[in-house]
Amino acid sequence: MTTADIELEGAQPGQRQFPDTWRWILVGLSAVISLAHIWANTYGLFAELTRNALHFAAFGVLCALYVPLLHSSRESRQRLVLCIDLAIAALVVVCVAYVLIRERALSGRSFTSDWDYVVFLALVAIVIEFTRRTTGIVIPIIILTALGYIAWWGRFIPGSLGFTGLSLETVLQRAVYGEDGLFGTIASISSSFVFLFILFGAFLVKSGAGAFIIDLARAMAGRLTGGPGFVAVIASGLTGTISGSAVANTVSTGVITIPLMKRSGFPAPFAAGVEAAASTGGQLMPPIMGAGAFVMANLTEIPYFDIVAVAFLPAVMYFLGIGFNVRIMARKRNLRPVDEDVPSVWQVLKSGGIAFLLPIGVLIGLLIAGFTPTYAACFAIVAVIASSWLTPIKMGPRLVLEALALGARNMILTAILLVAVGLVVMTITGTGVGNTFSLMIADWAGGNLLLAIVLVGIASLVLGMGLPVTAAYIVLATLSAPALNQLILQSGLADALTGAAAPQALSTVFLLFTPDLLVSTAQTNGLALTLDQAQALADAAMAGQVLTAEQARLVVDILAMPEVASLAGGVQDAMLSPAYLTTALLSAHMIIFWLSQDSNVTPPVCLTAFAAAAIARTKPMVTGLTAWKVAKTLYIVPLLFAYTPLLGGEFAEVVPIFFFGTLGIYAIIGAIEGHLEAPLNWPLRGVLACVGVALLWPGDHIVNIVGTVLVLAILAWTVRRGRLAAASGTG
Repeated sequence: MTTADIELEGAQPGQRQFPDTWRWILVGLSAVISLAHIWANTYGLFAELTRNALHFAAFGVLCALYVPLLHSSRESRQRLVLCIDLAIAALVVVCVAYVLIRERALSGRSFTSDWDYVVFLALVAIVIEFTRRTTGIVIPIIILTALGYIAWWGRFIPGSLGFTGLSLETVLQRAVYGEDGLFGTIASISSSFVFLFILFGAFLVKSGAGAFIIDLARAMAGRLTGGPGFVAVIASGLTGTISGSAVANTVSTGVITIPLMKRSGFPAPFAAGVEAAASTGGQLMPPIMGAGAFVMANLTEIPYFDIVAVAFLPAVMYFLGIGFNVRIMARKRNLRPVDEDVPSVWQVLKSGGIAFLLPIGVLIGLLIAGFTPTYAACFAIVAVIASSWLTPIKMGPRLVLEALALGARNMILTAILLVAVGLVVMTITGTGVGNTFSLMIADWAGGNLLLAIVLVGIASLVLGMGLPVTAAYIVLATLSAPALNQLILQSGLADALTGAAAPQALSTVFLLFTPDLLVSTAQTNGLALTLDQAQALADAAMAGQVLTAEQARLVVDILAMPEVASLAGGVQDAMLSPAYLTTALLSAHMIIFWLSQDSNVTPPVCLTAFAAAAIARTKPMVTGLTAWKVAKTLYIVPLLFAYTPLLGGEFAEVVPIFFFGTLGIYAIIGAIEGHLEAPLNWPLRGVLACVGVALLWPGDHIVNIVGTVLVLAILAWTVRRGRLAAASGTG
């Protein structure tokens, strides 16, 4: 492989091309940056602010060199732009050095020199410019709007969304040194977990894992009816374990799977839609989850391993949903297995499986053993190198250098994005607009959890039109997670209120509200509460009596009143178990994270679907609509997060939810498509749709069992009908 090949592999469209000498220099620089991050995260050489600032400086230099200020076909202008970008790269280093040198003198104190203003403003401007280069114009506009709100125009907004404003000096201080600023908590995620796992993925790619994944998928599903579609689903799911980008997932696997699906008889838009939907699912598949797991762990303070452990089964449900679409389409078009030389699973595993499976096993084993994700990723990288020597592709110094360089180059966009989004998070947390937005969602939803999820879904789609999914998740979680969390807690509160701990916790309310005052407050809020009911609640609370189901439902409404809401958190904490509180918080964030993925496959802006359309040579919007249809499970599974213990239940609870939920998804897809193993008439489609919803609905196992019998009966009928049609030559 030549140095030119190294440079182009994994490169983003529009990246600058260099002569060979420059390429070697940049490969070396990228490798040094990767090694420095491994060293810093393993031995903890720097304070957090210092590490994050140096992280930005390193990837700021790479961004300035790889992604030009503007594109031109004229050689003289290209040289001029390169000179400007070299100057900007030098300015990045100078600004970061100034910030670090002046930290002790400036952090929390007033500026003492005009140079402080100049350097800090230049740093913010550089971050915004790099974001424009890597992600487009939308995020810079959002950042400028946020900074303008906190510094100037927020004072002109009436009501709760108004903000009096901060001085330019305070804004710059918070932007640079603040916990939620450029070099704050989000940048910490970028400089540690995210980069090391992207680097781990780069090493797997260089060890031949990409080819192994495709071969394994072909071996597992190549001989099945609709096999190429299943190959796309399996390959994209496995690639998602090592990839941090849905678009990269689509491009890397789609160039093989999409033509294969088209040759087997799938319509081109469907082939591209399946690949786009499956690649989007790669962001949901542990352990990397497109950086989402690391961000979620930071925002919720729930251990990373706990998040990825409960995220696995929902991700499997998502991919099974896509697989159901593939199977039904294959049966609709009466496709047959593609006659090709498909290797056996054992042959694939023997030829290169250890280079993929052993490092993944090391990573998961270290996480289970209690090692931090950063240590686990570093040791897993070493495991990739070691295991490669048991395969035909042995990673010597050349391949290690290439992997280090590829990992750094693939990190440019993510590093710039996660640093820049800190400016938006700083505005949300520093002005209280996040709490206001959460209250607005709760108010608009009127206490209805389903309506709140719909509102969050709409907001995620709008944000996703301009923001990458990770940024959309961060912004939306900061804005709406508190409201969703509160509604999920309230949905489980009625059951908790019938428990033994409820009366003692409820007595807290009656310390500040007499029955008379509670009745008048309820009437003000339109709640029908009589004095006798209020007195009975007070008596039960003081006497420690267990509440009836009717009283429990009444108390839920009382706790939702604004005048009582300030007490609700403490009362809920006392009545609900710590495990349930954690599950509710995780469910709220996981709902937002899943819904934030919809911008990958939902028109009018769906970059993953557009990338697949380019490979399939289909119309982008048609492909986007098809991908959205195939990825419908993306909207179903979050409902299970909200209404069932899928994320926090015991094994005996989770397995039935997974089984019945998956069967319900199959029934709903079959009803929508009007086909299982044979066509369905409208009455059967209606029955299947109702049964599918019943299987997803939390509650009675008898209903689930009856629904399962009905689905299997309809499936058996279509199997028999399909065989009869095939025997008569009409199928």
